[in-house]
Amino acid sequence: MTDLAASLANMRNYYNSGATKPYDFRYSQLKKLKHALIEYEAEIEKALFADLKKNSEEAYATETGLVLAEINATLKNLKRWMKPKHARTNLVNLPSTSKIYRDPLGVVLIIAPWNYPIQLLLIPLVGAIAGGNCVVLKPSEFSPATTAVIEKMMTAVFPEPYVKVVGGDGAEVVPAMMKNFRFDHVFYTGSTAIGKLIYQMAAEKLIPVTLELGGKSPAIVDADANIDVAAKRIAFGKFLNTGQTCIAPDYVLVHADVQEKFIEKLKEAVIQFYSSDASSSYDYGKIINEKRFDKLLTYLSNGKIIIGGEHDRSKLFIAPTILTEVPLNAPVMKEEIFGPLLPVITFNTTAEAMNIVEQNATPLAFYLFTNNKNSQNEWIEKTPFGGGCINNADWQFANHHLPFGGVGNSGIGAYHGKYSFETFTRLKPVMKTPNWFDPSIKYPPMKGKLKIFKWVIK
Repeated sequence: MTDLAASLANMRNYYNSGATKPYDFRYSQLKKLKHALIEYEAEIEKALFADLKKNSEEAYATETGLVLAEINATLKNLKRWMKPKHARTNLVNLPSTSKIYRDPLGVVLIIAPWNYPIQLLLIPLVGAIAGGNCVVLKPSEFSPATTAVIEKMMTAVFPEPYVKVVGGDGAEVVPAMMKNFRFDHVFYTGSTAIGKLIYQMAAEKLIPVTLELGGKSPAIVDADANIDVAAKRIAFGKFLNTGQTCIAPDYVLVHADVQEKFIEKLKEAVIQFYSSDASSSYDYGKIINEKRFDKLLTYLSNGKIIIGGEHDRSKLFIAPTILTEVPLNAPVMKEEIFGPLLPVITFNTTAEAMNIVEQNATPLAFYLFTNNKNSQNEWIEKTPFGGGCINNADWQFANHHLPFGGVGNSGIGAYHGKYSFETFTRLKPVMKTPNWFDPSIKYPPMKGKLKIFKWVIK
């Protein structure tokens, strides 16, 4: 820990030197990161397959490609984002002028999970670099092959006082770092339980945080929905990355009038995407480790298996599984599943469906399948959620023009595109006052000036 403490102190000195602040520096570092991702693409693909059995297409579409898109958008807009913005000046301060600058935060810590170990680490990194910060990266120890490539790539591209990768057990390394060094921001993606611990540690030193957590994200299929489309989009959103996606539909609420048709179409979509034997499918991955595998198996007894349920611990394989007749108080409906099991529950009225969603309030994502605009507006207005889609699932994450983040138990703060830049900078307002106008009314003695004050300050 002594060596790490010295490294962190060097990072503070490097940041204080001002080297990371100029536009040209930030731009050039983003270009370096982009070129590195292209250069290491084959190694990244191999590592993602080893850790999660992701194929090349999925590795690019959900990991490397998303980071490259984020870099491209940031390179295009960085100069405009950095430019001070003019603000209005109130009457009492005229003829002063006002501007709002965006300052870097300093030395920031980014902690990433294992399920999307490239993009959930490097998209925040793009924002941190764009913001002019020094960055400590803590990748997950549960995706070791990918973490090894990240460390190799970052070491080759960036000097350590600027960007440093810290490996090891997060439960030991992160508390040690936060105890012995004051970061200027902590960005954490992962479970709500660990997010609370991060928040507690940050609070001791008044460190601002961004927490990208999880929760039980519902998909609502109303009676007027396009069932064929809804089934395909929900199946894709749920079983992508073997269900190990924080914004995956965690359960489906389907109107009783279309329940049977929806379940049949959902089964058809699963077989179409992954065949009748998903264990041999090119497009289907594996569970991250045995501990997670064993936890997921406990959910299989929480309902009636309509399709799936097959599993093989030696291959960390659990088939895409649909459950019905699931009690609302069953563990699978009280805990974030984070795996390829999808409970389907019937409702009769919107009020009934809203009550079920409220039992697991403030989800990270929300998906509604209906063509009724009044119903869409009602759900959006009455239901707190981080972000979501109408007649789609998961794809809001790929739109860098939208902020991505949670609410309540699903997180604090947001990022992506411009919002990443804003997360890793702070507002610094400045008012400039000329010397040629200096009325005596501003100064004591004040007696007799109340009427004038009331006229000016209103």
